[in-house]
Amino acid sequence: MALPVAFFAVFFAYPVAAITGRGLRAEDGAWQFGRLGEVLGRPDILDVLWFTTWQALASTALTLLIALPGAYVFARFAFPGKQVLRAVVTVPFVLPTVVAGTAFLAVLGRGGLLDDLWGVRLDTTVWAILLAHVFFNYAVVVRTVGGLWAQLDPRQEEAARVLGASRLGAWRRVTLPALGPAVAAAALMVFLFTYTSFGIVQILGGPAYRTLESEIYRQTAQLLDLPTAAVLTLVQFAAVGAILAVHARTVRRRETALRLVDPALTARPPRGAGQWALLGGVLLTVVLLLLLPLAVLVQRSFGGGLGYYRALQDAGASGGTFLVPPVEAIGNSLQYALAATAIALVIGGLAAAALTRRAGKVVRGFDALLMLPLGVSAVTVGFGFLITLDEPPLDLRSSWILVPLAQALVGVPFVVRTMLPVLRAVDARLREAAAVLGASPWRVWREVDLPLVRRALLVAAGFAFAVSLGEFGATVFIARPDNPTLPVAVARLLGRPGDLNYGQAMALSTILMVVCAVSLLLLERIRTDRPGEL
Repeated sequence: MALPVAFFAVFFAYPVAAITGRGLRAEDGAWQFGRLGEVLGRPDILDVLWFTTWQALASTALTLLIALPGAYVFARFAFPGKQVLRAVVTVPFVLPTVVAGTAFLAVLGRGGLLDDLWGVRLDTTVWAILLAHVFFNYAVVVRTVGGLWAQLDPRQEEAARVLGASRLGAWRRVTLPALGPAVAAAALMVFLFTYTSFGIVQILGGPAYRTLESEIYRQTAQLLDLPTAAVLTLVQFAAVGAILAVHARTVRRRETALRLVDPALTARPPRGAGQWALLGGVLLTVVLLLLLPLAVLVQRSFGGGLGYYRALQDAGASGGTFLVPPVEAIGNSLQYALAATAIALVIGGLAAAALTRRAGKVVRGFDALLMLPLGVSAVTVGFGFLITLDEPPLDLRSSWILVPLAQALVGVPFVVRTMLPVLRAVDARLREAAAVLGASPWRVWREVDLPLVRRALLVAAGFAFAVSLGEFGATVFIARPDNPTLPVAVARLLGRPGDLNYGQAMALSTILMVVCAVSLLLLERIRTDRPGEL
């Protein structure tokens, strides 16, 4: 636990506490705790809190409803193009929110696809926000739940059916309890992302809908009201902390050792009309909900032929938006993402191992700490980095490592939540037997745990890499002008008027999608030794 605790203390707790403290202190240094009641008593703030909470609950429920059939299909069915489709499903998760919001606006808004075909508009409605949240988080459920589902031994459910249980009864009594921790972990991540939603609400919600995240940004960047922003940050802390505490207390009790097998042995071609209908329904959902907005982005990137792509090689084509050609953002993003993934795997892997071998209130608090970056305003984290990491011995303003550190903060929770259910499913007697035979703790991890969780480790690496590629909230404040990332470059281009800037933004977004899809596809094709049964 030592290294993860130190990492979060220095690069998360310290910056966030510093920026919050500045907001709650008056010019004479006195604390302004009276601002808490004053801000929370305002009707407009109460409306923001209510909308933030219920839209996050609705988004989480809708995502689970739509994505769980997809998790089953990817886990249990073998069909042509499965690896490619799995990579494509993950692409929306890494898109900058401003880009995805614009794509949904083109589909649902005035002059969009629905408006042209049927005269229907869904922009500036709650449904547009909910559907966009499903678009983003579909991969979270499919990969987190599907990763464990693919390793569950199907013979346990088959044995229940032999003993007289119906198909639904066997699934409810055998498979669902085993999947419970993974489903809860996926639901937690989806809720935290939708609870702190910013770009989607800004673009699709209009002035009528605001979340805590968008309100913090408005109070900080537009109204310059840092005290109100600090109060809202504390409210976000409290809400997220309460949710994580409930999650850690309830889910941990349901986790048990499972019989896990090689995923290659559990996937079979669809059989019967019902399974083919399920596969067709999932494929239709992927096409309409995930691929259609992506197709809109690609179409717009080629609106001027290849002119938008050629303009990316010229720094002057964007009207002084960049100091370097925008195309350099591709290499920057890949380098930052690889470094952030390495950091997230080390910190998250150590944290997951510690949580597997320890219990108690301290460990439950540590588990909650690891998830806090998903529930804290990226605006707060970005500003915190600026005001705290600018003096020795932590003067990182001119160091390239600053961006990967910020990106790794968001990647670590995905590593932990992906690896933890599988690590806890390992039978402790295997470790004990190895220790009795004289193996050191490191050798036990290397020869017992690692072969069994290697697939989960690869899934975690894919999540961390994808999250790092698309991270925008904190990176926009700390990325140097001569080293922009792809999401930062897209946002800058979208913020400048002119068709050329907009076309370049769509071109960079298309490149980001392709880079992510290729990276995830390569990850999917990595072959590991077959894990033994637990």
